[in-house]
Amino acid sequence: MRMRPTLSWTPTEDLLPGTTDPEPVADALRAGGVLVLSGAGISTESGIPDYRGEGGSLRRHTPMTYQEFTASAQARRRYWARGHLGWRTFGGARPNAGHRAVAAFGRHGLLAGVITQNVDGLHQAAGSEGVVELHGSLDRVVCLSCGAFSARGELALRLEEANAGFAPVAAGLNPDGDADLTDEQVGDFSVVSCSRCGGILKPDVVFFGETVPPERVEHCRELVGAATSLLVLGSSLTVMSGLRFVRQAARAGKPVLIVNRDPTRGDRHAVTRVALPLGTTLTALSDRLGLDTDGRPAT
Repeated sequence: MRMRPTLSWTPTEDLLPGTTDPEPVADALRAGGVLVLSGAGISTESGIPDYRGEGGSLRRHTPMTYQEFTASAQARRRYWARGHLGWRTFGGARPNAGHRAVAAFGRHGLLAGVITQNVDGLHQAAGSEGVVELHGSLDRVVCLSCGAFSARGELALRLEEANAGFAPVAAGLNPDGDADLTDEQVGDFSVVSCSRCGGILKPDVVFFGETVPPERVEHCRELVGAATSLLVLGSSLTVMSGLRFVRQAARAGKPVLIVNRDPTRGDRHAVTRVALPLGTTLTALSDRLGLDTDGRPAT
C-alpha cells in the first residue's frame, strides 16, 4: 500500500453533525471485540501536535516525502537537523489520559487490538500490548543499503557528537517528529551514515509516498475481519492507509464509531462521531464502565 501525499480533505457531501453523546461507544466497548484505530489526535494532549486539526502542523509544514528524502542529500540534511532537534522533545513525550484509557480497555478484555497511525510509541508506553504501528516508529532507524536496524537513541548520540552546540530555537514541533527550522538554522548540519556499511539512514517510519509493508496491511485486515466493531480515535482519515480499514469494516456490516472533534473522511461510513476531546471522553468512558486506568503505570 503506497502512502499518498494527501495533505488535505474537503467534504464533498453533507455529513451528519457530530454528537456529544458517547453512549454508543460505551455500548460497543461493553460488547467487546472492539478494534481501535488511532491517529495523531490522541497524542495532542501529550504535547505532540496533529496534522489537520485546529492549529495542525499542515498549516505551516509539508511532510517529507520518501522520494525527496532518497533523492536529495540536502533534503536528508534538512530532515535530520529538524528531526534531531525534534527528538529531544518528541522522545520525552509521555502518555496522556486517552492512551491510558485505551490500555485499560485492553487490560479488561474489551479490545480485539489496537492499530495506530502514530509513530510516537505512546500506546505501548501506556501499557497497550500488541499494538500494530501502521506507519512504523520513530524510535528505530533503518539503513536503506544493508537493512540494519538501530535504536534512535544511539543515532541521537552520534548526531550530538557530530553537531556539538547545535541548538536552534524551533518554531514548532510536527507529528512526524521534526521541528520547524529555516534553511539558515539547518546550516551545515552533519548527517551521519550507517555505522555498519556507510549507507543512508532513515527513521523506520512510512513517509508520504512510501509503501506500507504488505504483510502489515494484511495483518490489519485480519484484525478488522475478526473485530466486532471499529473505534477510530483522533484521526481525520484523510490518508487512505487508515481509511481503507474503515471502509472494510463498513462493507462487512461492522459498526464504525469515531471520536474526533472535527469531521473526518470516514464519517459517512460511521454510525456515530463523538465530537468531544479525546482525553476526557475516553476517561469518562472508562469511569462509566468501571475500569481502572491506573492499573499499569506509564514508563
